[in-house]
Amino acid sequence: MAVQQTQALPPQYVEDLQRDLGTQLTALTAAPLATDKFAPKVAGQDQAQLDAYQMATTQGQGIGAFQPYITQAGAYSGPQGYSSFMSPYQQDVIDATLAEYDSQAAAGLTGIGQQAAMSGNLGGGREGVMRAQYQNKSDMNRALLQSGLLQQGFTQANQLANQAFGQQQSLASQVPGLYGQDIGTLGSAGAGQQAQEQAQLDATREQNRLRAYEPYERLGFQQSGIASIASGAPGQYQSMVTPNPTPLQNALGIASVAGGFMGNYGDYLKGRNA
Repeated sequence: MAVQQTQALPPQYVEDLQRDLGTQLTALTAAPLATDKFAPKVAGQDQAQLDAYQMATTQGQGIGAFQPYITQAGAYSGPQGYSSFMSPYQQDVIDATLAEYDSQAAAGLTGIGQQAAMSGNLGGGREGVMRAQYQNKSDMNRALLQSGLLQQGFTQANQLANQAFGQQQSLASQVPGLYGQDIGTLGSAGAGQQAQEQAQLDATREQNRLRAYEPYERLGFQQSGIASIASGAPGQYQSMVTPNPTPLQNALGIASVAGGFMGNYGDYLKGRNA
């Protein structure tokens, strides 16, 4: 007994659509997709980041960073440390003061002669004794005056030298922290520029990816529509191009960590060199 088989064929226009879809799909998939046009790329480090790294690994550590301040502090110490702070006019002041003193002393000797003449002892032994006593006392007072002036200049210069020595030491202790601040500033500024460049790379990458998948998206939508027509059920289409985590997100995360590190680098150096 012959078996009769009944087959429900789709309308001719559906077959035509399916045939056209197959032709397009075969032609589209005949060549491999050029994925290199939308391969992920990561922006290189900005020059500010490179400068920050260079500073962190060379200038910001070791004795070389604050050697100039230590050397200068050494110049303000020792037996001759005060000499740079001596007033260039000190000797002029001393000479003028002693000249005035000598003038007053000479006037005193003149007074002794006048007294001797009035008492009838001019040129006598008593006048000679009075002159000798006066001259000895005057010479002693002159020496004390000169010594005091020199001591005053030395004390002032020595105080200034000690003050400068302390300032240089303070600057030397601040150098690691100052370097750390510069490193943090450069690192943060560079990270911002790197993130901007990364965003541009990501935008270009996504643009290329959308352009490459556009024919597949179009055929996929067409296939979904044909299936809906053939089955009579509403069709659903899911895009093949879904957002991917971009290198920018990773770069921003790295930049955040790097910024925190750079910002604390000064504390690290300062503690290490303490």
